[in-house]
Amino acid sequence: MKFLIKHDIKGRIRVQMCQTRMSFSQADMLQYYLEGREYIHAVKIQVRTQGVVIQYEESARAQVIDDLRAFGYDRVTVPESYLEKSGRELNQEYWDKLVNKVVLHFGNKLFMPLPIRTAIATVKSVKYIWQGVRTFAKGKIEVPVLDGTAIAISMLRGDINTASSVMFLLGIGEVLEEWTHKKSVDDLARSMSLNISKVWLVTDGKEVLVNATKIQPMDEVRVHVGNVIPFDGVVTAGEAMVNQASLTGESVPVRKCEDRYVYAGTVVEEGELTVRVKETNGSSKFEKIVTMIEESEKLKSSLESKAEHLADRLVPYTFAGTFATYFLTRNVTKALAVLMVDFSCALKLAMPISVLSAIREASEHSITVKGGKYLEAMAEAETIVFDKTGTLTKAQPTVAEVVSFDGREPKELLRIAACLEEHFPHSMAKAVVKAAKEQNLVHEELHSKVEYIVAHGISSKIEEKKVVIGSYHFVFEDENCKIPEGMQEKFDTLPDEYSHLYMAIEQELAAVICIEDPIREEAREVVARLKEVGLSKVVMMTGDSDRTAKAIAARVGVDRYFSEVLPEDKANFIEAEKKAGRKVIMIGDGINDSPALSAADVGIAISDGAEIAREIADVTVGADSLHEIVTLKELSDRLMSRIHGNYRSIVGINTGLILLGVMGVIPPTTSALLHNSSTLYISLKSMKNLLPE
Repeated sequence: MKFLIKHDIKGRIRVQMCQTRMSFSQADMLQYYLEGREYIHAVKIQVRTQGVVIQYEESARAQVIDDLRAFGYDRVTVPESYLEKSGRELNQEYWDKLVNKVVLHFGNKLFMPLPIRTAIATVKSVKYIWQGVRTFAKGKIEVPVLDGTAIAISMLRGDINTASSVMFLLGIGEVLEEWTHKKSVDDLARSMSLNISKVWLVTDGKEVLVNATKIQPMDEVRVHVGNVIPFDGVVTAGEAMVNQASLTGESVPVRKCEDRYVYAGTVVEEGELTVRVKETNGSSKFEKIVTMIEESEKLKSSLESKAEHLADRLVPYTFAGTFATYFLTRNVTKALAVLMVDFSCALKLAMPISVLSAIREASEHSITVKGGKYLEAMAEAETIVFDKTGTLTKAQPTVAEVVSFDGREPKELLRIAACLEEHFPHSMAKAVVKAAKEQNLVHEELHSKVEYIVAHGISSKIEEKKVVIGSYHFVFEDENCKIPEGMQEKFDTLPDEYSHLYMAIEQELAAVICIEDPIREEAREVVARLKEVGLSKVVMMTGDSDRTAKAIAARVGVDRYFSEVLPEDKANFIEAEKKAGRKVIMIGDGINDSPALSAADVGIAISDGAEIAREIADVTVGADSLHEIVTLKELSDRLMSRIHGNYRSIVGINTGLILLGVMGVIPPTTSALLHNSSTLYISLKSMKNLLPE
């Protein structure tokens, strides 16, 4: 593509693309294309001027030039998700709104004669005065009444400058709040949107794993327990309990059977469904999530809600102060100086902006927070509970050995295990499937219906023989399976350093799959840092044997550990902690962690885990590192500090302005200007990142 080099220094070049107009999507395509080059460090594109600034490795100038020459919009394939997640158009829209407001306000002030300025101010004031009248008519004395009164009195006194300044700063605050809120909601909704790459397509009665992009309307897909329903559609076979919390907010699963409609993004908790696809795009899901978030109180922390209610409760006192000042001084100017100042504007504007900005900042660290109250709970938490597998240990465990107990070859036993495990999104199941794939073991669908047992195991039939696979508790205690005669010694000498997955056929142990479950390198450091930042009790809970749990607990440095626990044991422990007055964080990745994630004040899911865990959790960590947990805790602590600091600033500044107005030191115009300027300053400061770069 043709371009002009406008500026060129070592490691940085500014060019202008030779085209009459650049769309936002074209800018995103060019950005994606250039950022994909490893020798390019940063790209900044100005849509209106078609300008592109590129920072690159000093030795790669020729390659950058060649890349620009080779570029063409029709030659680049950009993932739809990349274009959807771009905030370029939104940011430009609100930036233009801000610039227009500033230019029009000061342009009118400098160039318009007084009669025209008076007419413009009168027209603009109608909106605020009408809002005040409507609020007062409902029997409420709240912020709109205060704003409308201040503007109306200024207009009646002929003080056009004060009225215009108040309306200008209120307008700026509205744009900033709307911008921050919309961007935060959109970012949050996109991060909650579906990201399903593979689905089970049903053809000729068989399940085939295919790319989700290949699915067309009227195709049938099968959804197993613990998986997200990938598309809107109608159930054609099966029965299941479906968790619809991601769309409706209802925590109780809903029964779905034949001819019932199901929605993309909901999760099968029990059973399985065959769904005839109606819609294959995710737009309907995205729109539903945006609506849910905007209407949900989840976005509001208790401090936010208190700020809003406090703001409205303070309005009558501002009016009382205004009347008291007038009766004591008989000075309208001093009384107006009090009316022009109130605590409520800053409280109602700065607090939500602080919380939404923190949610946005968390997303920059690959952390999705589904509401402000979870940041507040994170800051107040004292207990943190870790699941072991896939959380304190790496999310990619590997099969170290398959020990046979029924005379079959280890490869054959691994093939059978993989055939069952491939249906379930757990880290140990993935390890089995991966090992079979690496050994080129074809595990055809030889079994009948696969059933996931909530107590952590899988049951099915192969050649009319019952096969179960899962934990020691499930196989030996729930299913009452036995160790084959003469194999007890072999069983007792299984390697201690591995986690064990047990498989039994017809009530007899057939194999033990030894899983190497390496501890995350950062686990011990993260546990230590969490204690430093205020978490007084760090707990690990696992379904593994006491021997394995004790060894790992010692290595990572947790305060307490619990072994051989069931899903309900984790949830019960959390409930007990909450009854003791402690706020609890739960971190997990599996289907069996979902009850505990729901019970905790803050449920955090690791992104590589089961879909149901991610849907139920309040926070999802996308990065492959536990350091992000510390980052989230620090972010939450700093947010609470900022909110309390904002309270102090608002009270201090506005009290000072009221006193200065009553003493006659500053006139109402200056009082209004300083009040609104301080509100704007606190709001802008609240938008800054909380964590250092």
